[in-house]
Parts: sequence; structure tokens; C-alpha cells
Amino acid sequence: MKIIGIDVHSYAVGYVHGTYVMSGGRAATHEDGTLVRLRTDEGLDGWGEVTTLGRTYLPTSPGTIRAGLAELAPSLLGLDPTRPSLVNRVMDATLLGQPYAKSAVDIACWDLAGRALDRPVADLLGGVLTERWPLYEAVPLGAPAAMAEFVQGRRAAGIERFQLKVGNEPRTDVARTRACVGAGGESTVVVADANGGWDLASARVAVHGMADLPVFVEQPCRTTADSALAHRGSPLPLVLDESVSTLADLWAAKQDAGAVSVNLKISRVGGLTRTALLRDAMQELGLRVSLEDMWGGDVITAAVSQLAASTRPESLFMTSFFNDWTDGHVAGYQPRSVDGFGSLPDGPGLGVTVDTARLGAPMLTVGVRAGSDA
Repeated sequence: MKIIGIDVHSYAVGYVHGTYVMSGGRAATHEDGTLVRLRTDEGLDGWGEVTTLGRTYLPTSPGTIRAGLAELAPSLLGLDPTRPSLVNRVMDATLLGQPYAKSAVDIACWDLAGRALDRPVADLLGGVLTERWPLYEAVPLGAPAAMAEFVQGRRAAGIERFQLKVGNEPRTDVARTRACVGAGGESTVVVADANGGWDLASARVAVHGMADLPVFVEQPCRTTADSALAHRGSPLPLVLDESVSTLADLWAAKQDAGAVSVNLKISRVGGLTRTALLRDAMQELGLRVSLEDMWGGDVITAAVSQLAASTRPESLFMTSFFNDWTDGHVAGYQPRSVDGFGSLPDGPGLGVTVDTARLGAPMLTVGVRAGSDA
């Protein structure tokens, strides 16, 4: 099998709960998503997605991702997409860095590999170990009472795991966290996620103020080193996210910062290939595994589901179905959560079929155009 054409599509991905608010005034009502389609000489297509969360959350944007894809696409023609490691070597030899652009290509390769073998990607990542797993939802930053009300509303839909957006004024963040804990029940899991928004002094105040609460604290400061300092002496479990992209980062998260979990975002790491590597290392290191991405719709949700299903159930901590949060339903709103739990979509590859009628013309095509006899 060979890649003969690459299409890059833009599509709108809105937030279904109004405005998604994070620390530092970062907010979004919709995002500009990117879908990548790899077409092959055997008539099979594979799809990948990368959708950013604004332009100041992580060092990427829709424009930089698409510029990276334009640089990478010519080097992909003629490659066998069922060999993701080879495709990644070629991409790395073509363009230094740019994991976000490479991620969408890598996901599409795994989709094609599964379709070629008539197996779900989870089978290729070690096999399905978890048929059904609890999902979390993020609670947008707001007034304590409003955040508590959000928790109560989503608990009614079956959600019992919540990632609270904090990271602003630390004492108010403590009040936000306390209100959300109060809105939960005995089985509710609460993670106070600053997204690196606190400076060291603010983080120390916030972490100390939450010491009596049954919560996890996630990424208090921008770096692993400052997060470790902020967490020093705290009884609360520490989760890291934005500061971990490589195996070396992962080792530092455990050994230097004392983290008990890391939130792996597929696009930040560079695709399913590298995320699965870090996931497997985390399981061997005794760390709890969280799996998600920056943002997205059906395609990225399907990719997350394949990772979650192939993760040891005792290791799996937090997983999101972004298509529950967003309206990016280009593949029939699949996979679909049920009562706060996720499961694999039914089908080979990622398990979803993109409805190209919901997309406009590609913003970039390299190689043979769709429908061409060339």
C-alpha cells in the first residue's frame, strides 16, 4: 500500500456549553480544527485530526500546523502508511519538531493500518483491555457557585470525574475547588487544573489552601521544576500535563516532581505512536494514565478511545470524549458516551467514517486528487 494523495481540511469545532474558560483569561467558544486524509493506491483512506485550543495554550496554532503539513506532505507520497514508525522517521527527517502537524498524519496512518487488517487500532496497540471506562469533563473557570452548578448538572448525566479550571487568584481558586468538591459525591474525582497558570508564590498559596480537600492538583506552574517546588510538602497527589512531551520529561515528572499521573495529549506528544510509547512506560512506572488531546471532535475522540481501550484498567485515570463537549460531528457523532462512560466505536481502524459531505473542499491537496484517475 502506498500514499498517493493527502488532503487537509479545515472545520469549525464549537463548545456546546457556551464559553470554555481557562486561567489567564484564555477562553473559546469555537476552534478551527484540522482534518488530514491520507489516500492510498488500494482505495483505502485514513483520517487524523489536530485541533488547537486557542493560540496561547500550547506553542501551536491552526496556521502553524497547516504550514507544517504543507512542508511534510510531499515527503509522504509513496510511503506505506501501515508502517507508522517509518512514516515518523521520514517526517522527522523532513521537518524538525512540529509534533502537532505530525500527529494528525500519524493518527491517519494507524487508521489505515487497522482498516487494512480489518482490526481496531486498539488491537494493534496491544489489544483491548478495557471495554468501558469512566469519562471526565472539564469545568470552565468561573464563580465558585457557577462551577459547582456545572458539576451538579454533569453528574446528572453520569459524569463523576471532573477537571476544574483554576490558575487565577489563588484564594478564589481554593473557593472554586471547595465548592466543586461540595457539589460532588463520595465517588466523585476532582482534579484542580491550573494549566500552568500560577506563578510559584500563587501556586504555593493555592496548594496549601486545598490541603484538606480530597483533590488532585494538576500542572500548577508552567514547568515541571516549578510545579515540583509548588507541590513540595503537600499531601495532595500531583498530576502533570503540559510540561511532559518525551520519555525524559516523564522520568523527571516521577523522579523529580513526584507526580502520580501525567495527562498525555496525543498532538503534544506527536501522534498515537509516541503516545502509546509514553503510555506503556507510565504503566510500567506505576503512574496513572490520563489520555486526551487539546480539543477536537469525532476523529480525535475515536483516537483517544483506541488508546483508552488498550490501557490497563487499573492504570487508566482520566479520559475525555471531546465530542461530548463539542459539535465537531463529522463522523456521525461516534464514538458516543453512555451515562458518563466511554467505549470503542464498532469498526476497523479508528472505528469511525468521516462524512466528506460535511466538509468543504480541501484547503490543501498534495499528490493525486480525490476522484482522479491519474
